Amino acid sequence: MKLLVIGTGYVGLVTGTCFAEMGHQVICLDINEEKIDLLNQGVIPIYEPGLEEMVKRNVKAHRLSFSIDYATSVPTSQVCFITVDTPANSEGKADLRYVRSAATSIAEHMVDHTVIVNKSTVPIGTAKEVAQIIQKVQRKRDLLIDFDVVSNPEFLKEGNAINDFMKPDRVVIGIAHPRAAAIMKEIYSPFMLSHERLILMDIASAEMTKYAANAMLATRVSFMNELANLCELTGADVNKVRKGIGSDKRIGYSFLYAGPGFGGSCFPKDIKAFQSQAKAVGYSLEIMQAVEKINVRQKRVLGVKLAAYFALKGGLKGKTIGLLGLAFKPDTDDMREAASLVLIEFLLESGCHLRLYDPAAMANAKRLLPETKTITWCENELEVADGADALVLLTEWKQFRFLDFGAIRAKMKGIAFFDGRNQYVPYEMAKKGFDYFSIGQAPAYAHKPGEEEFSNEIPL
Repeated sequence: MKLLVIGTGYVGLVTGTCFAEMGHQVICLDINEEKIDLLNQGVIPIYEPGLEEMVKRNVKAHRLSFSIDYATSVPTSQVCFITVDTPANSEGKADLRYVRSAATSIAEHMVDHTVIVNKSTVPIGTAKEVAQIIQKVQRKRDLLIDFDVVSNPEFLKEGNAINDFMKPDRVVIGIAHPRAAAIMKEIYSPFMLSHERLILMDIASAEMTKYAANAMLATRVSFMNELANLCELTGADVNKVRKGIGSDKRIGYSFLYAGPGFGGSCFPKDIKAFQSQAKAVGYSLEIMQAVEKINVRQKRVLGVKLAAYFALKGGLKGKTIGLLGLAFKPDTDDMREAASLVLIEFLLESGCHLRLYDPAAMANAKRLLPETKTITWCENELEVADGADALVLLTEWKQFRFLDFGAIRAKMKGIAFFDGRNQYVPYEMAKKGFDYFSIGQAPAYAHKPGEEEFSNEIPL
């Protein structure tokens, strides 16, 4: 089938490429000429494992192409997917200007029956608004062309987006006409060969499903962070508690990890938009208010721990702090709403010197952070540790799981290690000579030679 995907961000580029991989003829369109020029040169503007190879393979096979021209792309496409950004505005509402613009451009160039698919995360009622836009443009053109508007929310995890698309848990389709259902079933049929994953529903329910899913996941993250802070005050270990509650099949283990707060392009803005949607109909989502408040507070936790540790060592001013990982999660270069940005701002204001390293997000981080002599950009973990009074793990990249702690400790000036992802075992880090601080676990302090281990440091 001939498909048009509007927007070449994470969702659009992955969507278009995966459709092409399954044999569809796909045009990916973006109004950003520079981005399209780079894509036509084989340069992928985002970091997503496996994406570059798949893009090049499908371009070579002539199943995937890139364009900035609606006039030539829309008339040849049976289905147009809108995958543009919907950022939160100053009031927390989803900004639909790019969705409206895409819908207008589609309507201006339609020549035959077209299915318009909202894949962007949008408030309930957006499909109706898109339909109204298309009808309005058609009246101006003095034409009457049949069309359908469909809601098809995406459920992609950055860093695992290819696998999520090719082997989806579910494909949610919101429709108002059986004709559109048949077309969407045909598009997704290659992804359903092992078993049926397609869920058909009304459009409003499909639009709600996306917000509800992200709201539930964000709630689990904030709940675990709230629990982690309570564990520290009561002597419990959040990792042991996680295993205890996750073994309950009604709860499960997913999204039960404590950390420095969630970030990225989805959860923060979607929670705001979800609350705004509820407010518009006179309802208050109090759980979402709490989730957002907890997350804002959690992003300050590592800064508080650092300040407390160095309070008895002359304070943070003048100290050198090394950060391992900057992206909001591993396997992506996405810095949007990353916990690292909050910590970096705090440390710079406190007069620290920073040594920063991330395997993929350095370029994006440099664009967001100020040019200052107090920031040193490093090329590896050992360089981050050079002369550092403390190290902070912020992103759990695989290469950080088995660090050469002997070499790192030898490079450091201090002995403090702050683990924002609970990657290491406290008593083992103490044995290696670190004062170790994590999230939701008791601190473990460097053992002196011959010093007996405390009973609470022995693994159970």
